[in-house]
Amino acid sequence: MRYFTAPQVHDGTRFVMGKKILSFDEEGTFHGFAGIDEVATDQVATFEGLLMPGLVNAHCHTELSHTRNTIPENTGLVPFLGLVVETRSASEAEKYAAINEALSSLAHSGCIALGDIANSTDSLPLRSTANMHIHTFVETMGFIPEFAAQRFDYSLNVYQSFKAQSQPANGYELRQSVAPHAPYSVSGILFELINSLEENSLLTIHNEESAAENEYFISKTGLMQNLYQRLKINDEWFQPTGRNSLPGYLPYLSVTHPLLLVHNTFIDQGDIEVLKASGHEVSLCLCPNANWYIERRYPDVALLADSGLNICLGTDSLAANHQLNVYEEVLTLKRNFPAIPEERLLAWASSGGAKALQLDHIVGSFKPGLKPGLVHIREAQSVRIL
Repeated sequence: MRYFTAPQVHDGTRFVMGKKILSFDEEGTFHGFAGIDEVATDQVATFEGLLMPGLVNAHCHTELSHTRNTIPENTGLVPFLGLVVETRSASEAEKYAAINEALSSLAHSGCIALGDIANSTDSLPLRSTANMHIHTFVETMGFIPEFAAQRFDYSLNVYQSFKAQSQPANGYELRQSVAPHAPYSVSGILFELINSLEENSLLTIHNEESAAENEYFISKTGLMQNLYQRLKINDEWFQPTGRNSLPGYLPYLSVTHPLLLVHNTFIDQGDIEVLKASGHEVSLCLCPNANWYIERRYPDVALLADSGLNICLGTDSLAANHQLNVYEEVLTLKRNFPAIPEERLLAWASSGGAKALQLDHIVGSFKPGLKPGLVHIREAQSVRIL
């Protein structure tokens, strides 16, 4: 057995009262808390600061890691999307090295489970050696209905490559599903193809990341409409709904699909009510550092915190963030939303993410029988121990 203690312990949901010793077996399974008098002092590894379960990064794009420091801050989402397309080209060796470094830094900073977006198989060779559970969301996009089948077939081939990969010997789980990119980049026909592929698959989508997205759905005007015109994308099929994007696309997705909605920068109370009435199992993922990087805007975190929906955290990509450490997202929220207790923010970073990725039976909290990992936090730095 291995024993650990610190002045503060967060169990993935709340701070643990009183000084406790955490007990793990050699395979990393948590066996419970022991009192300070139950284990010999020389058998206990004592840390300053805080101990908590492994962090969960519910939204990341490791395949964009080679674009670090190539896109300036505060461009706004629509120009940012164009810059991502322009900067994502690189040699296979460059992309491999950048993804490998990203996965290593994720693990070192505390990540034990990752929701990773993939538009290609660039991250495939490194999944099996990563020191974490990974759910790969194979992202599909295509706003022109006539090309929906072609776009879906491409994503399906990528998905099949990930699905064919053997489970690693290190005990971590690898999963995958096909998911839509965003409301403004997926046609109704393509939504239907994604929805019908697997009845119960976990789906994620970039949701209400910009005001332009909602403006397009409300009135079919604004920056998104201008972008389609510049790209000569025929959007005659699309009819504005007079409402935000969420009520427009949600009916395409069966209630059997758990949903992980990412960013939610411009979500409002009406959208929250739509989600709660939908019958879906819903998680809302916040990526505050990326939101600030791209739009100099944060979501209405107080609104989301009061929604009753599961909250989790992500970092997005190195195209829109200076690092991939989920604890840095916690610190940003702590600075800018001081009314939300740190106890709750840490829960979002651990058990909230585990629930969102459907891994809460393995990680996310200190419950006997789980393998939650162990993270040490001190002086605003997070390091994974187990």
